[in-house]
Amino acid sequence: MLERHEIETFLTLADELHFGRTAERLRVTTGRISHVIRKLERRVGAPLFERTSRVVRITPIGRQLADDLAPVVEQMDTALRRAIEAGRGVTGQLRVAFLGEYLAPVLLKAVKLFTARHPDCDVDVREVQLSSSRASLLDGSIDILVASYPFDGMARGPALMVERRVLAVAVTHPLADAESVSLEVLADHPVVQYPAITSAAFKRDRTPEHTPSGRMIPKGPHGNTFSEMLSLVAMGRGVLPVGEQTEHYHPRPDIAYVPIHDAPPIERGPIWLEANTTTRVQEFVQAATDANTPHPRARTGWRPTVEQTRRADGVV
Repeated sequence: MLERHEIETFLTLADELHFGRTAERLRVTTGRISHVIRKLERRVGAPLFERTSRVVRITPIGRQLADDLAPVVEQMDTALRRAIEAGRGVTGQLRVAFLGEYLAPVLLKAVKLFTARHPDCDVDVREVQLSSSRASLLDGSIDILVASYPFDGMARGPALMVERRVLAVAVTHPLADAESVSLEVLADHPVVQYPAITSAAFKRDRTPEHTPSGRMIPKGPHGNTFSEMLSLVAMGRGVLPVGEQTEHYHPRPDIAYVPIHDAPPIERGPIWLEANTTTRVQEFVQAATDANTPHPRARTGWRPTVEQTRRADGVV
Protein backbone atom coordinates (compact mmCIF):
# COMPACT_ATOMS: atom_id res chain seq x y z
CA MET A 1 0.00 0.00 0.00
CA LEU A 2 1.17 3.50 -0.77
CA GLU A 3 1.49 5.87 2.13
CA ARG A 4 -0.43 9.13 2.07
CA HIS A 5 2.69 11.31 1.80
CA GLU A 6 3.88 9.27 -1.19
CA ILE A 7 0.60 9.74 -3.02
CA GLU A 8 0.55 13.45 -2.19
CA THR A 9 4.12 13.91 -3.39
CA PHE A 10 3.49 12.07 -6.65
CA LEU A 11 0.23 13.88 -7.47
CA THR A 12 1.73 17.27 -6.64
CA LEU A 13 4.70 16.66 -8.91
CA ALA A 14 2.34 15.41 -11.63
CA ASP A 15 0.53 18.73 -11.31
CA GLU A 16 3.55 21.05 -11.05
CA LEU A 17 6.07 19.13 -13.21
CA HIS A 18 8.74 20.99 -11.24
CA PHE A 19 10.67 19.62 -8.26
CA GLY A 20 11.26 23.04 -6.72
CA ARG A 21 7.61 24.13 -6.80
CA THR A 22 6.52 20.71 -5.56
CA ALA A 23 8.90 20.95 -2.62
CA GLU A 24 7.68 24.45 -1.88
CA ARG A 25 4.02 23.40 -1.89
CA LEU A 26 4.68 20.44 0.38
CA ARG A 27 7.20 22.35 2.54
CA VAL A 28 9.95 19.77 2.18
CA THR A 29 13.29 19.69 0.38
CA THR A 30 13.73 18.83 -3.30
CA GLY A 31 15.89 15.96 -2.17
CA ARG A 32 12.94 14.54 -0.26
CA ILE A 33 10.76 14.79 -3.37
CA SER A 34 13.38 12.99 -5.47
CA HIS A 35 13.72 10.25 -2.85
CA VAL A 36 9.98 9.58 -2.73
CA ILE A 37 9.63 9.52 -6.53
CA ARG A 38 12.58 7.15 -6.97
CA LYS A 39 11.07 4.85 -4.35
CA LEU A 40 7.74 4.84 -6.22
CA GLU A 41 9.44 4.15 -9.53
CA ARG A 42 11.28 1.18 -8.05
CA ARG A 43 7.98 -0.18 -6.77
CA VAL A 44 6.25 0.34 -10.13
CA GLY A 45 9.24 -0.95 -12.08
CA ALA A 46 9.14 1.85 -14.64
CA PRO A 47 9.87 5.60 -14.83
CA LEU A 48 7.01 7.86 -13.78
CA PHE A 49 8.74 11.07 -14.91
CA GLU A 50 11.31 12.02 -17.52
CA ARG A 51 13.80 14.47 -16.03
CA THR A 52 16.31 16.73 -17.73
CA SER A 53 18.17 19.74 -16.43
CA ARG A 54 15.44 22.00 -17.79
CA VAL A 55 12.16 20.13 -17.85
CA VAL A 56 10.16 17.42 -16.09
CA ARG A 57 7.64 15.38 -18.10
CA ILE A 58 5.27 12.75 -16.82
CA THR A 59 5.44 9.40 -18.64
CA PRO A 60 2.33 7.60 -19.96
CA ILE A 61 2.59 5.16 -17.03
CA GLY A 62 2.85 8.09 -14.64
CA ARG A 63 -0.17 9.81 -16.20
CA GLN A 64 -2.25 6.65 -15.87
CA LEU A 65 -1.24 6.30 -12.23
CA ALA A 66 -2.11 9.95 -11.54
CA ASP A 67 -5.51 9.57 -13.20
CA ASP A 68 -6.23 6.45 -11.13
CA LEU A 69 -5.07 7.90 -7.82
CA ALA A 70 -6.72 11.33 -7.97
CA PRO A 71 -10.34 10.17 -7.43
CA VAL A 72 -9.20 7.78 -4.67
CA VAL A 73 -7.60 10.66 -2.78
CA GLU A 74 -10.73 12.76 -3.23
CA GLN A 75 -12.86 9.95 -1.80
CA MET A 76 -10.49 9.60 1.15
CA ASP A 77 -10.65 13.33 1.85
CA THR A 78 -14.44 13.30 1.63
CA ALA A 79 -14.71 10.31 3.98
CA LEU A 80 -12.40 11.97 6.50
CA ARG A 81 -14.33 15.24 6.32
CA ARG A 82 -17.61 13.44 6.94
CA ALA A 83 -16.13 11.57 9.90
CA ILE A 84 -14.87 14.82 11.42
CA GLU A 85 -18.25 16.47 10.93
CA ALA A 86 -20.04 13.50 12.46
CA GLY A 87 -17.75 13.66 15.48
CA ARG A 88 -18.33 17.37 15.96
CA GLY A 89 -22.07 17.26 15.37
CA VAL A 90 -23.99 19.50 12.98
CA THR A 91 -22.33 22.90 13.35
CA GLY A 92 -20.87 25.60 11.13
CA GLN A 93 -22.79 27.11 8.23
CA LEU A 94 -25.09 25.62 5.60
CA ARG A 95 -25.90 27.61 2.48
CA VAL A 96 -29.24 26.74 0.91
CA ALA A 97 -31.03 28.28 -2.04
CA PHE A 98 -34.25 28.00 -4.01
CA LEU A 99 -34.96 28.36 -7.72
CA GLY A 100 -38.45 29.74 -8.28
CA GLU A 101 -40.51 31.69 -5.74
CA TYR A 102 -43.06 28.88 -5.33
CA LEU A 103 -40.32 26.85 -3.61
CA ALA A 104 -39.58 29.50 -0.98
CA PRO A 105 -42.31 28.26 1.43
CA VAL A 106 -41.07 24.68 1.07
CA LEU A 107 -37.51 25.76 1.84
CA LEU A 108 -38.47 27.97 4.78
CA LYS A 109 -40.37 25.11 6.43
CA ALA A 110 -37.26 22.97 6.06
CA VAL A 111 -35.03 25.69 7.52
CA LYS A 112 -37.33 26.14 10.51
CA LEU A 113 -37.25 22.44 11.43
CA PHE A 114 -33.51 22.06 10.71
CA THR A 115 -32.68 25.07 12.91
CA ALA A 116 -34.80 23.68 15.74
CA ARG A 117 -32.93 20.38 15.54
CA HIS A 118 -29.47 21.89 15.03
CA PRO A 119 -29.33 25.33 16.66
CA ASP A 120 -25.52 25.43 16.40
CA CYS A 121 -25.61 25.38 12.60
CA ASP A 122 -26.21 28.71 10.88
CA VAL A 123 -28.37 28.53 7.72
CA ASP A 124 -27.91 31.10 4.99
CA VAL A 125 -30.91 31.30 2.61
CA ARG A 126 -30.83 32.89 -0.82
CA GLU A 127 -32.52 32.79 -4.21
CA VAL A 128 -30.60 31.84 -7.35
CA GLN A 129 -31.43 32.38 -10.98
CA LEU A 130 -31.56 29.75 -13.70
CA SER A 131 -28.34 31.10 -15.20
CA SER A 132 -26.36 30.67 -11.95
CA SER A 133 -27.97 27.66 -10.25
CA ARG A 134 -25.59 24.95 -11.47
CA ALA A 135 -22.50 27.13 -11.17
CA SER A 136 -23.39 27.94 -7.55
CA LEU A 137 -23.46 24.25 -6.66
CA LEU A 138 -20.24 23.48 -8.52
CA ASP A 139 -18.20 26.33 -7.03
CA GLY A 140 -19.48 25.76 -3.51
CA SER A 141 -21.38 29.04 -3.22
CA ILE A 142 -24.37 26.99 -2.06
CA ASP A 143 -24.57 23.54 -0.48
CA ILE A 144 -28.17 22.63 -1.34
CA LEU A 145 -30.57 23.88 -3.99
CA VAL A 146 -34.32 23.30 -3.86
CA ALA A 147 -35.41 23.18 -7.48
CA SER A 148 -37.26 21.19 -10.11
CA TYR A 149 -36.25 17.71 -11.19
CA PRO A 150 -34.57 16.58 -13.34
CA PHE A 151 -31.27 18.39 -12.70
CA ASP A 152 -28.42 16.74 -14.61
CA GLY A 153 -25.38 15.44 -12.78
CA MET A 154 -26.46 16.15 -9.21
CA ALA A 155 -27.61 14.03 -6.28
CA ARG A 156 -31.22 14.51 -5.19
CA GLY A 157 -33.42 13.77 -2.25
CA PRO A 158 -37.11 12.85 -2.02
CA ALA A 159 -39.56 15.13 -3.81
CA LEU A 160 -40.90 17.84 -1.49
CA MET A 161 -43.49 19.18 -3.94
CA VAL A 162 -45.47 17.30 -6.58
CA GLU A 163 -47.82 19.18 -8.90
CA ARG A 164 -49.87 18.60 -12.01
CA ARG A 165 -48.74 19.88 -15.37
CA VAL A 166 -50.80 22.48 -17.15
CA LEU A 167 -50.43 24.10 -20.54
CA ALA A 168 -49.93 27.86 -20.61
CA VAL A 169 -51.63 29.38 -23.65
CA ALA A 170 -52.71 32.89 -24.66
CA VAL A 171 -56.31 33.69 -23.68
CA THR A 172 -57.07 34.09 -27.37
CA HIS A 173 -55.66 30.65 -28.20
CA PRO A 174 -58.08 27.95 -29.47
CA LEU A 175 -57.19 25.74 -26.46
CA ALA A 176 -57.79 28.43 -23.83
CA ASP A 177 -61.36 27.26 -23.06
CA ALA A 178 -60.62 23.53 -23.07
CA GLU A 179 -61.32 21.59 -19.86
CA SER A 180 -58.09 19.65 -20.39
CA VAL A 181 -55.70 18.68 -23.19
CA SER A 182 -53.43 15.78 -24.09
CA LEU A 183 -49.69 15.92 -24.58
CA GLU A 184 -50.44 15.08 -28.20
CA VAL A 185 -51.64 18.66 -28.84
CA LEU A 186 -48.04 19.84 -28.50
CA ALA A 187 -47.45 18.53 -32.01
CA ASP A 188 -49.98 21.05 -33.31
CA HIS A 189 -48.53 24.21 -31.74
CA PRO A 190 -45.04 25.73 -31.36
CA VAL A 191 -43.66 25.23 -27.85
CA VAL A 192 -41.74 28.10 -26.27
CA GLN A 193 -38.20 26.97 -25.41
CA TYR A 194 -36.09 27.39 -22.26
CA PRO A 195 -32.75 29.28 -22.38
CA ALA A 196 -29.77 27.48 -23.91
CA ILE A 197 -28.09 27.19 -20.48
CA THR A 198 -30.90 24.91 -19.24
CA SER A 199 -29.83 21.28 -18.84
CA ALA A 200 -30.65 18.75 -21.54
CA ALA A 201 -32.58 16.42 -19.23
CA PHE A 202 -34.75 19.28 -17.98
CA LYS A 203 -35.55 20.36 -21.54
CA ARG A 204 -36.47 16.81 -22.52
CA ASP A 205 -38.86 16.67 -19.58
CA ARG A 206 -40.48 20.11 -19.96
CA THR A 207 -40.32 20.75 -23.70
CA PRO A 208 -39.83 17.35 -25.37
CA GLU A 209 -39.08 16.94 -29.05
CA HIS A 210 -41.79 14.31 -29.62
CA THR A 211 -45.21 13.51 -28.24
CA PRO A 212 -45.83 10.11 -26.55
CA SER A 213 -46.99 8.72 -29.93
CA GLY A 214 -43.83 9.95 -31.64
CA ARG A 215 -45.13 13.05 -33.43
CA MET A 216 -42.61 15.87 -33.86
CA ILE A 217 -43.21 18.91 -31.63
CA PRO A 218 -42.44 22.24 -33.33
CA LYS A 219 -40.07 24.53 -31.45
CA GLY A 220 -41.13 28.08 -30.74
CA PRO A 221 -38.90 31.01 -29.73
CA HIS A 222 -36.49 30.89 -26.78
CA GLY A 223 -37.01 32.99 -23.68
CA ASN A 224 -34.12 34.22 -21.51
CA THR A 225 -36.15 34.07 -18.29
CA PHE A 226 -39.32 32.33 -17.20
CA SER A 227 -41.24 35.62 -17.19
CA GLU A 228 -40.05 36.27 -20.74
CA MET A 229 -41.21 32.80 -21.77
CA LEU A 230 -44.67 33.51 -20.37
CA SER A 231 -44.73 36.81 -22.24
CA LEU A 232 -44.02 34.92 -25.47
CA VAL A 233 -46.99 32.69 -24.66
CA ALA A 234 -49.22 35.74 -24.03
CA MET A 235 -48.14 37.17 -27.38
CA GLY A 236 -49.35 34.01 -29.11
CA ARG A 237 -45.85 32.95 -30.13
CA GLY A 238 -46.25 29.47 -28.65
CA VAL A 239 -47.55 27.32 -25.79
CA LEU A 240 -45.64 26.11 -22.71
CA PRO A 241 -46.15 23.13 -20.35
CA VAL A 242 -45.65 24.30 -16.74
CA GLY A 243 -46.55 23.27 -13.20
CA GLU A 244 -49.96 24.21 -11.81
CA GLN A 245 -48.30 26.45 -9.20
CA THR A 246 -47.45 28.81 -12.05
CA GLU A 247 -51.06 29.96 -12.18
CA HIS A 248 -50.85 30.99 -8.53
CA TYR A 249 -47.47 32.73 -8.69
CA HIS A 250 -47.78 34.10 -12.24
CA PRO A 251 -51.45 35.05 -12.66
CA ARG A 252 -51.88 36.99 -15.88
CA PRO A 253 -55.06 38.18 -17.56
CA ASP A 254 -53.54 37.37 -20.96
CA ILE A 255 -52.68 33.72 -20.19
CA ALA A 256 -54.90 30.68 -19.54
CA TYR A 257 -53.64 27.53 -17.81
CA VAL A 258 -55.22 24.33 -19.12
CA PRO A 259 -54.72 20.97 -17.30
CA ILE A 260 -52.80 18.29 -19.22
CA HIS A 261 -54.65 15.08 -18.31
CA ASP A 262 -52.06 12.53 -19.48
CA ALA A 263 -48.80 14.17 -18.33
CA PRO A 264 -46.71 12.90 -15.41
CA PRO A 265 -46.48 15.25 -12.42
CA ILE A 266 -43.63 17.69 -11.88
CA GLU A 267 -41.41 16.96 -8.86
CA ARG A 268 -39.32 19.47 -6.95
CA GLY A 269 -36.92 18.96 -4.07
CA PRO A 270 -33.35 19.20 -2.73
CA ILE A 271 -30.38 18.91 -5.09
CA TRP A 272 -26.69 18.95 -4.22
CA LEU A 273 -23.25 18.05 -5.50
CA GLU A 274 -22.70 14.39 -4.67
CA ALA A 275 -19.13 15.02 -3.50
CA ASN A 276 -20.59 17.47 -0.98
CA THR A 277 -22.78 14.92 0.82
CA THR A 278 -21.82 16.11 4.30
CA THR A 279 -23.58 15.49 7.60
CA ARG A 280 -25.06 18.98 7.39
CA VAL A 281 -26.48 18.23 3.95
CA GLN A 282 -27.90 14.88 5.07
CA GLU A 283 -29.55 16.38 8.13
CA PHE A 284 -31.03 19.26 6.14
CA VAL A 285 -32.54 16.91 3.56
CA GLN A 286 -33.94 14.86 6.44
CA ALA A 287 -35.49 17.96 7.99
CA ALA A 288 -36.83 19.12 4.61
CA THR A 289 -38.45 15.72 4.06
CA ASP A 290 -40.02 15.67 7.52
CA ALA A 291 -41.19 19.30 7.36
CA ASN A 292 -42.94 18.82 4.02
CA THR A 293 -44.59 15.46 4.69
CA PRO A 294 -48.40 15.75 4.94
CA HIS A 295 -48.46 13.70 8.14
CA PRO A 296 -45.08 14.34 9.77
CA ARG A 297 -43.38 11.66 11.80
CA ALA A 298 -40.59 12.24 14.29
CA ARG A 299 -38.07 11.24 11.63
CA THR A 300 -38.48 9.46 8.33
CA GLY A 301 -35.10 7.80 8.59
CA TRP A 302 -34.05 9.13 5.19
CA ARG A 303 -30.42 8.74 4.20
CA PRO A 304 -28.87 8.96 0.70
CA THR A 305 -28.49 5.24 -0.08
CA VAL A 306 -27.44 3.87 -3.44
CA GLU A 307 -31.08 3.95 -4.51
CA GLN A 308 -32.02 7.27 -2.92
CA THR A 309 -28.93 9.34 -3.63
CA ARG A 310 -29.29 9.24 -7.37
CA ARG A 311 -28.44 11.54 -10.14
CA ALA A 312 -31.15 14.10 -10.61
CA ASP A 313 -31.74 12.86 -14.14
CA GLY A 314 -32.64 9.44 -12.75
CA VAL A 315 -29.30 7.71 -13.37
CA VAL A 316 -27.49 6.34 -10.30
